[in-house]
Amino acid sequence: MTATELQLRLPAGFRFHPTDEELVMYYLCRKCASQSIAVPIIAELDLYKYDPWDLPDLALYGEKEWYFFSPRDRKYPNGSRPNRAAGSGYWKATGADKPIGQPKPVGIKKALVFYSGKAPKGEKTNWIMHEYRLADVDRSVRKKNSLRVQYKYTSSPQWLKY
Repeated sequence: MTATELQLRLPAGFRFHPTDEELVMYYLCRKCASQSIAVPIIAELDLYKYDPWDLPDLALYGEKEWYFFSPRDRKYPNGSRPNRAAGSGYWKATGADKPIGQPKPVGIKKALVFYSGKAPKGEKTNWIMHEYRLADVDRSVRKKNSLRVQYKYTSSPQWLKY
């Protein structure tokens, strides 16, 4: 167990593997509503200020997957495009958004891949992020409650910081 895990007082054998719906309903919805979370296992930080390989050291828990609440930044003050620049590169959306929850979606899941360098000529890496955001949220409210649950993983151990 890491020092952070000991501070969280997690029981032996504890594993944090929430489903998409659990992440949205029990963590993101509660955080955006300023409600308490029983075990504060998800760190809050602006992950777009970091390269993905620096994030494992900033997470509260996890070995191959790391979860964060992160504010949403806009590319332009009055626009709706998110700013995906991060550290020495940028996150590029890939694939279609996936609705979370039935019958009415409560959240949206988006997959992003990290590219090193400047767009559009960045070099694709093996870092993948899954962004979870609330569905059907009024944009004026979202500016105030603009947190996202993000989780990152890599299939290439060479990116891990030792």
